[in-house]
Amino acid sequence: MSGKNPEYDFLWCPGCGDFGVRRAMEFAMQDWNIERETPMTHNVVVAGIGCSGNTVHLLEGEQPYGFHGIHGRSLPLALGVKMAREELNVVVVAGDGDFLSIGMEHIGPQAARNLNICAVVMDNGIYGLTKGQSSPTTLENTVTSSTPFGKMESPVHPLDLYLTLGVSYIASGYSSKPRDLAKLITKGMMHDGFSIVHVSSPCTTYNDTYEILKGSRAKGTEGTAYDIPENHDPTDKDAARDLIARGGVPLGVVYENTTRPSLGQRLAKVRENNQAKDAAALLNSFSI
Repeated sequence: MSGKNPEYDFLWCPGCGDFGVRRAMEFAMQDWNIERETPMTHNVVVAGIGCSGNTVHLLEGEQPYGFHGIHGRSLPLALGVKMAREELNVVVVAGDGDFLSIGMEHIGPQAARNLNICAVVMDNGIYGLTKGQSSPTTLENTVTSSTPFGKMESPVHPLDLYLTLGVSYIASGYSSKPRDLAKLITKGMMHDGFSIVHVSSPCTTYNDTYEILKGSRAKGTEGTAYDIPENHDPTDKDAARDLIARGGVPLGVVYENTTRPSLGQRLAKVRENNQAKDAAALLNSFSI
């Protein structure tokens, strides 16, 4: 890393779940390139601010393009990239801190447009980069540096939120299973519409939830993460809602709508039905 950016010091703590997410993203982009027969430079990774944003700088091997933006604004930036270069594979990397707090206002509009991008959200239930304050997904009554007497707000339930707002591909993954996670991300990239892959990615420093997710044989506790049953129909919105209501952390594709047109498809139809004016025609249209 120091060889790529000697003037910066991009680090993750030992054991951070984001390492697994990074590996899964590398697998997924390689698979996308093979499937589409395109070079790595046809991928663009857009990030906000937070530990997740360091993914732009920490990817290994052949490099995609990267844009490290500002806090909570990864989706508008991704919209700009996609509108300018529709053929590119645009991937957003975000954390629960920026994506579901200041960035939450952008999820609804992109879901309504069905913008053809894939957002990979790394949820550690805490603000890790700024030293452990409570985030939107921090559980109620949790003691953190910003909630010394316990968090008073109810937590955001991301999967339920995405389904309600109309995201057309919703998957849930776990950072400790990078190969499985890569398949979910690849499928999200291939999906023609707005995709969100929500990843449980524990913070070993401020909110270590590995044991909660995996469970403990020694303590006789069951993990909250479980594989989605094979008979689950992700195209059935009611089934997706029932699955989410079950609680815990389902692993797999929660919901997928393959019939809804994407923003790109709608724009293509507009262009087909409306002939663009040249400069002279535009100027003449202003004449009195």
